[in-house]
Amino acid sequence: MNKNIFLAILLMTSLGACKKGFLETPSKTSLSTAIFFKTESDFQQAINGAYAPLRGLYGGQNGAWAMAEQRSDNTTYKYNPNDRGSNQSEYIKDFTDDANNPVSANKYFTDYSIIARVNQVLEPIDGIDFNTASKNNIKGQAYFLRAFAYFDLVQYFGKVPLHLKPAKTLDETSLPLSSVENVYTQIIADAKQAATLLPNKATQEAGRATSGAAKTLLGNVYMVLKRWAEAEIILKEVTGYNLVSDYSEVFNPATKNNIESVFEIQYKEGNEGLSSNFFYTFLIQPISAEEIKAVTGIAEVPRTIQGFNLPTPDIIAAYEANDKRKDASIGYLTAGGVTYPYIKKYSHPHAVTNNTNDNWPVYRYAEVLLFLAEAVNEQNRPGEALTYLNMVRANPRTGLTASTASGQTAVRDAILNERRVELAFENKRWPDLVRTGKADEVMKAFGTRFKANPLNYYFPAGITPSPSSYTNIRILFPIPASEVALNPYF
Repeated sequence: MNKNIFLAILLMTSLGACKKGFLETPSKTSLSTAIFFKTESDFQQAINGAYAPLRGLYGGQNGAWAMAEQRSDNTTYKYNPNDRGSNQSEYIKDFTDDANNPVSANKYFTDYSIIARVNQVLEPIDGIDFNTASKNNIKGQAYFLRAFAYFDLVQYFGKVPLHLKPAKTLDETSLPLSSVENVYTQIIADAKQAATLLPNKATQEAGRATSGAAKTLLGNVYMVLKRWAEAEIILKEVTGYNLVSDYSEVFNPATKNNIESVFEIQYKEGNEGLSSNFFYTFLIQPISAEEIKAVTGIAEVPRTIQGFNLPTPDIIAAYEANDKRKDASIGYLTAGGVTYPYIKKYSHPHAVTNNTNDNWPVYRYAEVLLFLAEAVNEQNRPGEALTYLNMVRANPRTGLTASTASGQTAVRDAILNERRVELAFENKRWPDLVRTGKADEVMKAFGTRFKANPLNYYFPAGITPSPSSYTNIRILFPIPASEVALNPYF
């Protein structure tokens, strides 16, 4: 684990220890969790702190969208020759990134920050006496978050160090890489623990992990591992959810954590430092204040860097005629007198520029149904798979008729296409391409289209993508160079 993160933990726990006595100085080279963790309230504060890094993982210019959506054929960037270096997600997009890229580094270090905080909770909790139900709830959340973070790491980086207890010395912050198999074994164990310990959505505080979220995560893991029968069993246990009748309401801040929401990252508009700003992160640029105001209706300032995570012509064309989800997902605005698409899912009324109330959806019940369709189809039951597929597709909120795909191959394609439009811009496309073995084929074809007509992909006239782009469709990202330099095992 990165030593900078470890030192931050040392500082945090040392400050917490100060309440015991001003003159009792805790060790500067070992953690003092025994001094801090005394009551249920202490553990509640700590588990709250374990959720906090999720906002940085999903939001901002180095957010998860850059590796999960912009890496794919769903979104792209607007090249600005007058602003080079404002964000390196374009190299992620073009497959020209390396181990020094801050976008992948943000994912790596943020996930380990979550893991470090969770381990601080799990080690002492059984030794402190307080209400059993509350203790199990906190433990369940901790196991869920650790499974969630390691699942994120193993999907994007492959082999990673497996930290399962707090690092109490600088030397303990460095561990060798664990095999992908061992990491998945731990993820499954943690997710199962979480599913057993956590309450259901009806009795859990809004925004926290639930048994349904843990089972959905476990089902997702089984899908990646192609353990179809196990995926089917656990996903059928995800109950107490339903699809909302209006697709746009899934993303409306006024209906956060709704009946369809299984797990979402919590943000809060205001001056507490908890707000989101997805609309502004994904805003086409350069753009004038007046052009932004035409969409938001509030006072704005001009923005002059690049535009990121812009819907491609490919995803726009993927929607069928009359699919209501298209209008809820993609909007159009003017920048420099030219019309461009933008992600509308995260565009809602707010009072202050760059300060929004949108949550980020991680798991929705629609995805549970589509996972079930896929798991059943891969067990060669395409007719039954269509039932789950059409629960999502042939729903009044889409305006579409039922799929009539026939046979395992056609149903497989129909499910992947349905996932693309139903879950567009929710960080699912690149993992789906990798999981289904289509990443190389799809992204090389996309690169060919991009290079042949960059104007269609928001490049200025006379500017073309790098000749080396899209030539090597790497599935995994390199472990950050700064981590490699610090870890003697690498």
